[in-house]
Amino acid sequence: MADSAAGTPRPDALPQFGEGRAVRALLPYLWPAGQWGLRSRVVVALACLVVAKLANVYVPVLYKHAVDALSGGAGLVVAVPLGVILAYGLARVTALGFGELRDAIFAKVAQRAIRSVALNVFRHLHALSLRFHLERQTGGLSRSIERGTRAIQTLLSFMLFNILPTLLEILLVCGILWGLFDVWFALATFVTVVAYIAYTLAITEWRLKFRREMNEQDNRANTKAIDSLLNFETVKYFGNEEHEARRYDSALQSYETAAVKSQVSLSLLNIGQAAIIAAGLTAVMWMAARGIANGTMTVGDFVLVNTYLLQLYQPLNFFGFVYREIKQALIDMEKMFELMGVDREVADRPGAADLATAGGTVAFEDVAFGYDPRRPILKGVSFTVPAGRTVAIVGPSGAGKSTVSRLLFRFYDVSGGRILIDGQDIRDVTQKSLRGAIGIVPQDTVLFNDTIYYNIAYGRPSASPAEVEQAARLAHIHDFVMALPDGYQTTVGERGLKLSGGEKQRVAIARAILKAPAILLFDEATSALDTRTEREIQSSLREVSRGRTTLVIAHRLSTVIDADEILVLEQGRVAERGSHGELLAMGGRYAAMWHQQQQAAEAGEAPPRPEDGAVASVMAPG
Repeated sequence: MADSAAGTPRPDALPQFGEGRAVRALLPYLWPAGQWGLRSRVVVALACLVVAKLANVYVPVLYKHAVDALSGGAGLVVAVPLGVILAYGLARVTALGFGELRDAIFAKVAQRAIRSVALNVFRHLHALSLRFHLERQTGGLSRSIERGTRAIQTLLSFMLFNILPTLLEILLVCGILWGLFDVWFALATFVTVVAYIAYTLAITEWRLKFRREMNEQDNRANTKAIDSLLNFETVKYFGNEEHEARRYDSALQSYETAAVKSQVSLSLLNIGQAAIIAAGLTAVMWMAARGIANGTMTVGDFVLVNTYLLQLYQPLNFFGFVYREIKQALIDMEKMFELMGVDREVADRPGAADLATAGGTVAFEDVAFGYDPRRPILKGVSFTVPAGRTVAIVGPSGAGKSTVSRLLFRFYDVSGGRILIDGQDIRDVTQKSLRGAIGIVPQDTVLFNDTIYYNIAYGRPSASPAEVEQAARLAHIHDFVMALPDGYQTTVGERGLKLSGGEKQRVAIARAILKAPAILLFDEATSALDTRTEREIQSSLREVSRGRTTLVIAHRLSTVIDADEILVLEQGRVAERGSHGELLAMGGRYAAMWHQQQQAAEAGEAPPRPEDGAVASVMAPG
């Protein structure tokens, strides 16, 4: 495949999204337009958060009153402390209860946001161009999506219900200490908190490069592992198990180095945080002890200050971990939302109508195209496939045969000319309706790792079992399926590897039959099959294409001799056109290819591909 066209981002160089934009992109999912049920849950959850924090801040005050009452004389021991202790217990239950209620109410909002984001990313990936998917790395891409959706849960849990409540509690505690005692208690607490947060932010920002490196190496290792396993047979053919293991271990070694650096920097962060908290706690407790010695503070006040600081520093001690997780979540979300920023390249025009088929006439009018503007593939190709007729395209490798099929499906847009179906420019209609009108039997049929029934029914998922079986009969695969122990529920394995080439092609034919399209496209559908299987498949294809507009791309000329018209593509142009007999009579390129393949067949050899003969040329892939 040629390099990406100018302006089209590659998967390994995605547009930079930024953490701030990632958060802004998430906010609409937390406050979804028109969904008042979810919005009300957000409001109620925030109200529960405020109640829980107010109750939590009031707990040390009740504790102080209990201590002062207990140390104030025997007459108050029975009555007053009992009421205060009950209030203390109620306040703790209230804080805990409203905290859990908050989480329970907000759970649906969080899960709906995760579901909506994941679905939108999935849909966007399917909307991206074929260029993106030919260049992407499946392992790294899937890991980015997996981490990104998991990061949303982390961000919501920590930022919304941990960081913000903790900051609110810090302000409340500083205000209470100032009001009950003096400004020095509040200032000492505030300075300690600010120093802790500043240190945490500085060290965490410094060590983020190690986390990013870990992510990159993790993606790299995962991509190599998946790529190796997908090519399991090739690895075995060449006995390269150790070679693959060395490549995988190299990626793991890089991950190991980054992980060690990350852990060492984490230890440094934890030591500094502990030192700051200890210093602040010591200073405030010393001031409280002096107040008791001077008679300006009670033992209850000493306990109050101690309790507040311990209660405050507990979430602060957790703050370092929370901040790191939030930063990591933002990085992961950033990667996922960057995928959403990739340009679709091929998109429906605003107000595009559905394709209206009336027979299925296909016309290419002076079509020009190149995967890279610097390397044109098609150079002014024009031809027409009348409704219900069959046109075949042959030619050497690189002539642009497969490019024709990709343009017809609008995997790419033409750079010049236009493609019409029943007089409608395919750029003016919806891609869904366009592809719904075309059925394809490709050269390399890739099946889902599911049952034979599922793979046939994929042509029309709403089809009934009877319709699926009828399609299988027309493709001459029903008897084979019924002879299997599990019948239609037989799983075909990864990419259909449990089936032979001919069996996979018959499944593809059945799938195309079930789709019932107006236009059929056979893209070298029998090129990888043996002669006997090819003849059987060709018979099935002729039955399927009867009465339908059919475009056949082939290299075995014996499979297209019945076509109404045959086009010979060479160097991106139509070099010859006519029926089989007319082209032989011309004595040109087609005739040379035909005689070469006939000689090979008589000698018992596999028919040579057109590029093997005298008309071969070295050109761009097509």
